[in-house]
Amino acid sequence: MIMAIAILVFAAACAPDEAPIDDGSDSDSTEENGDSNGDSDSDSEGEASGDGEISGELEIQYFVGGYGDSWWKEVISDFEAEYPDVEVVEHAGASINEEMRSRWVSGNPPDVVYIDGAGSSETQMVEDGQLMNLTDWAGEIELEDGSPILDSFIAEPSDFDGELYSLPLVFDAWGTWYDMALFDEGGYEVPSDFESFMSTMGDIQEGEGIEPFVTTGQHPYYFSRGMLYPAFAAYGGNELLADIIQGADGAWETDEAVEIMQGVEDMVEAGYVDSGLGALNHTQSQMNFLLHENAFIPVGFWLPNEMEGDTPEDFEYGFIPSPMNPEGEPMAIVPDLRPLAIAEEADNPEAAKAFVEFVFTREYAQLFSEHTGAIMNIEGVDLSENPNVPEYLIEANEMINDPEQVQIYYKPHPMSADLETPLSDSLVSLLLGNITAEEFIEEAEEAAEEYRDEEE
Repeated sequence: MIMAIAILVFAAACAPDEAPIDDGSDSDSTEENGDSNGDSDSDSEGEASGDGEISGELEIQYFVGGYGDSWWKEVISDFEAEYPDVEVVEHAGASINEEMRSRWVSGNPPDVVYIDGAGSSETQMVEDGQLMNLTDWAGEIELEDGSPILDSFIAEPSDFDGELYSLPLVFDAWGTWYDMALFDEGGYEVPSDFESFMSTMGDIQEGEGIEPFVTTGQHPYYFSRGMLYPAFAAYGGNELLADIIQGADGAWETDEAVEIMQGVEDMVEAGYVDSGLGALNHTQSQMNFLLHENAFIPVGFWLPNEMEGDTPEDFEYGFIPSPMNPEGEPMAIVPDLRPLAIAEEADNPEAAKAFVEFVFTREYAQLFSEHTGAIMNIEGVDLSENPNVPEYLIEANEMINDPEQVQIYYKPHPMSADLETPLSDSLVSLLLGNITAEEFIEEAEEAAEEYRDEEE
C-alpha cells in the first residue's frame, strides 16, 4: 500500500497557496468554438458530452521523450475505437515542437497539444493567445466515477489570472539521481541538505577522481527546474518561487536568492561541476552519469525509462529531492506538470474536447505508470499491487511524502520562455565559471526587467 499512501498524501497536500499572475491573456474561445460539454453521456458511441456528433479529422501533437510513445499509441487506438468517425492524425517525435512551430505561428495549429519537451512553453502559448480557454468547460468534466475532474487532480492546473488553459496530464518531480551501487561500494553518504551535498561531492571527487555533478548545458532549464526551483522554495517558500518565475522586481537580489546562487558558484569553484557541460545535451549528460563519469544529475522521473537501453546491469537508480535546502530543514520538491491543451484555433474543437475528456481516467493513469514509470496527475490511483510499476517510483514517493524529510511546494505556472531563455544563457556562463554569482544576479535582474516591460 505504499503507493496508495503516497498518492493520497499528494492529494491532501495539493491546496497551493499560490497567487494567480496578472499577465495571462483572456480568451472567449469556448463560445467561439462551440458549446462546452454539458451533460455527461459517454454511453452513446461517437458522441462526446457536448451536443454535436464527433467526427472528422483530429490532429494531435505530442512530444516523445523519456516517457516514450507506447501509452499514446494505446490511448489513441482506444479513442478511435470509441469514436469510429474520427480519424486521428498524430504529430509526434523528439523534435516535434520545432517541427510544428510554423503552423502555430501561422494560425494553423493541430487541435490538441501535449506541452512538454524543449521548445515548448505553456505560459508563452497562453501569452500568445494560442490556447483555448477551458475554464467553464473543464468545470463540467467528470471522471468515470462521476467525480469532477477539477477535484481529482493531485496538483492543480496552472492558474493564469484565474483562467485555465490546460489540464495537467503528468505529475512529475525533478530531483537528483545517483547510483546506489556506487554509493554502497564507496561508502558515500546520500546527502540530505546543501552542506552534506558539498561534503559528499568532495568525497566522490577524491575517491573516484571525477567531477561529481553534471547537467545539460544545451538545456539549462534542467538545472533551473531540477536544482534552483527546490532551493528557492526551501529558502523562501512559494512566495519567492513565484516571484522568481514571474520576474518580480528584486527577486534575484533577496538574501535567499543571493545565498543560493553563491552556493552554485561554490560548487563550480570547488571543481564539482562538469567543466564540459556546455557541449552536452540531455541524453549525453545522462549517458555520462550512467558511465560513472559523474555521480549526480538533476532529472525527472522519466530518466530510467528514457535510458533503459543504455543502463548498465549493475546500476541501481537512486532518487532524492535535490539537496539544495539548508541544514536541518526538509528537502524541497516542486511538482512539474505536463499539460494537455486545445488550440484556440482548433479546426475540430468538439473532437478535441472528446479526446481530452477521454484521456483522463484512472484506467489510463494505471497504464501510464506501467508504460512510463511516472505518475499521471489523477488522485486515487492505487499502484501498490501493480507488478509493472518500477520499485524506484514507489520508494521515491514514499520518501517524498515523509514530511520529516520532504516539503512539497508549488509554482503558480511555468516560467515564460521570454524570461527563461535569457536566464538560461546566464546560468550556463555561471556553471562554466565564466561569470560570478554576483554578475549572474545582475544579468537575471536585467532579464526580469525586460520581461516585465514587454508584458506591460
